Amino acid sequence: MSQSNTWQAGATTAQASVWWVGFGLVVGVLGAALISPLYALYQQAWQLRPSDISLIYVLYMCGGLCALLFLGRLPDRIGFQRVMLCFLCLTLAGTLISMLAWNLPSLIVGRFVVGLSSSLITISATTGLTLLASSASTGLQPQRVAMVASFLNVLGFGLGPLIGGVAGQWLPQPLTTAYLVPLVLGCIGVAGVVTLKLPESVLRGAGQLGQAPGRLHWRDCLPRLTWPVHEDSLAFALTCGYPFVAFGVFGLYASMAPLFLQQMIPWSGPVVSGTAIAVILLVSAGIQLVAASLPLHRCGFAGMALLVLSNGMLLLNLQMRSTLLFILGVCLTALGHGMCMLAGMTMVGRLARPDNRAGMLSTYQTIGLLGSMLPMMAVGWIADHWSIKLAVSLFACFVMLLATLLGLAFARHPRMQEVAD
Repeated sequence: MSQSNTWQAGATTAQASVWWVGFGLVVGVLGAALISPLYALYQQAWQLRPSDISLIYVLYMCGGLCALLFLGRLPDRIGFQRVMLCFLCLTLAGTLISMLAWNLPSLIVGRFVVGLSSSLITISATTGLTLLASSASTGLQPQRVAMVASFLNVLGFGLGPLIGGVAGQWLPQPLTTAYLVPLVLGCIGVAGVVTLKLPESVLRGAGQLGQAPGRLHWRDCLPRLTWPVHEDSLAFALTCGYPFVAFGVFGLYASMAPLFLQQMIPWSGPVVSGTAIAVILLVSAGIQLVAASLPLHRCGFAGMALLVLSNGMLLLNLQMRSTLLFILGVCLTALGHGMCMLAGMTMVGRLARPDNRAGMLSTYQTIGLLGSMLPMMAVGWIADHWSIKLAVSLFACFVMLLATLLGLAFARHPRMQEVAD
């Protein structure tokens, strides 16, 4: 009887650990995109230029890139719980700095810290869920870890702009009050991770997988980027073009939507841009589940075709100012984004070998983050010197051209047309 009670207590502890790690992941990334609907308010309050807005976004993404390149192996070396706790606290610090920011440099510091922390929270939480799934008492199946982690990640990122949009539209002093929700929930997340008690089976599994806490070596902080063998080089280059375009299109909405929406639709505000960003993230995640059975080359071509159509609608709507066209364009952007990300990740899995999988995935994600940074710098600079309308128009034309070329080349390449084993 006592053994049964011990097993039940262990199962309850394991299930609670899964819930707390999942909750920590959601609240850890909640503040990442929360600021996006508030950019127009910052612009009005501080007289910022469009390039200042793009700089805030780019340096936030730079924080995520630094985490990916230099700190991605921390959870394996010192344990996911320590990393998650450390960077949840750092996220709270970055969010607090953002809330108390008094000028552009102080806000940039806060956003860089949030970008750095959110990436490490995602990596460490995914590692933690993988370890917890190895224990049968958690109820989490190992083959579902990637899907669960991806869903929780998107949920956190998607809720952020909704909260920011509502606060920016209706709450007093929105540049302060918008940050209260992630601060409160983040404190709860920290408390949960602090009290986390991992089952013995999970600790043993971590040791067997080489993921038990150990000493950190400086080599663990060196970037690990790899490229496939020569015969797969073109296929991988085309594959890396997919996150470059998809991240870039999302980056336009995440950074510049509050600035150009007022030129597209007769009514706008933080809640409109926040909802648009959330829809893109949530629908993108949903379509990846629905389209998983499509042949890879058709999925990739359809994703790029949808991004071509959505950017064509964006270009047209700068002239027509149609609410219906805007809604349709956002929906097509979400569908295209999801199918492009699905095709890209699937192709990386097909091209990679066990010895270079992690390095190829890092290369793929790095190029995607650059796609979210470099075009936004150009958009901000063009908007400063001419107009936001011209900047968005040129960006849309660039995406339409690049997406057309990538989609056709991807669909016709023999490696993409192979049937998966």
